[in-house]
Amino acid sequence: MRLTGRRESSNVDDRRGARISGKAGAGMGIGGIILVAIISLIMGGNPLDMLQQMGDMSNVTTTTSPQEFSAEEQELAHFSKQILAGTEDVWSELFKRAGRTYQNPQMVLFTDQVQTGCGGATSQVGPFYCSADQSLYLDLSFFSQMRSQLGADGDFAYAYVIAHEVGHHVEYLLGILSRVHSQMSRMSQTEANKLSVRLELLADFYAGVWAHYDNKMFDSVEDGDLEEAINCASVIGDDYLQKKARGYAQPETFNHGTSEQRMHWFKLGYVSGDMSQGEKLLSVNQ
Repeated sequence: MRLTGRRESSNVDDRRGARISGKAGAGMGIGGIILVAIISLIMGGNPLDMLQQMGDMSNVTTTTSPQEFSAEEQELAHFSKQILAGTEDVWSELFKRAGRTYQNPQMVLFTDQVQTGCGGATSQVGPFYCSADQSLYLDLSFFSQMRSQLGADGDFAYAYVIAHEVGHHVEYLLGILSRVHSQMSRMSQTEANKLSVRLELLADFYAGVWAHYDNKMFDSVEDGDLEEAINCASVIGDDYLQKKARGYAQPETFNHGTSEQRMHWFKLGYVSGDMSQGEKLLSVNQ
């Protein structure tokens, strides 16, 4: 991506030096950590269930100590702030065109563990959005996991992760999250999973819409960037991840969408830039 000279967002809470102590969830082996991280890669829509599985972190204390970060991590922090700024610019303009006011989310950078409006979380959960405090949470080491565990690498792939979480914030501002979660609470797990898939695919679509307009505004997309995002969408599909983890897929348990679906909706958003195209996902019969 072409980001030289682009501004950083000021809506960032950098907690990377913080350490949480107290009661937390039971530890997991490295295999469990990787599996949870992969499945939760683009969680965002409703992280509460996953956070509860990680254990009660209500009785904790947070301490901050001086910490030095590698040049690579500092560059990733700078990059993430630039991408967040790009989402602010794009969505502020799109909301303005629609007669609305966009409210910027906050991005919280953390290491290992974090307290959120949705409860306590660890980096095992992966990046996620919490509507309770309108914040997206990101442990930058997850980008390394993307590269080493999924083979999803490149700045545009990383940007897609952030833009997807911001996509959930857009869903929140438009009232979609609350409406769909209310419907999910009255359904069986299988039917609720189907709605979860739609929320995730809509966030993928909104990530594509962001990329479309970011490129129009800043000429940011370079050759190969779209392929990076498409590859990332492919390897985070439920079918791909389940087959990778256990050798087979269970469609009735999907709640993020297949590889084909995720690639399709991101690409549709990127090519069209037309937010109304995402309304198809909200159709009862879709």
